[in-house]
Amino acid sequence: QVHLVESGGGLVQPGGSLRLSCVASGSIVSIGTMGWYRQAPGKQRELVAVVRSDGSTKYADSVKDRFSISRDDVKKTVSLQMNSLKPEDTAIYYCQAVIGVAAGSYDHWGQGTQVTVSS
Repeated sequence: QVHLVESGGGLVQPGGSLRLSCVASGSIVSIGTMGWYRQAPGKQRELVAVVRSDGSTKYADSVKDRFSISRDDVKKTVSLQMNSLKPEDTAIYYCQAVIGVAAGSYDHWGQGTQVTVSS
């Protein structure tokens, strides 16, 4: 069984910074693309940023130049550094990863961590 556990969410003022982290554990054979998604109240879940196994990245236009995603394959972690936060960044942030186990590769999700940007 595989688990993804996020940490680092919280309340921050506009213009502030937060760093989210997610660690994968379990019977992991390999890890493919890892990413962060978010869902604001009344809205659909949306992609924030992904980092592929080759290190290439993709960002939503709304977070480019403010957020930075990184991964550590030894520690099985993916992190999201969020700077210059805006109230519209308020959402539940979910960690996602394509994880290979003995039976194949599957999409896994964390339980989510709340990020609130407010003065």
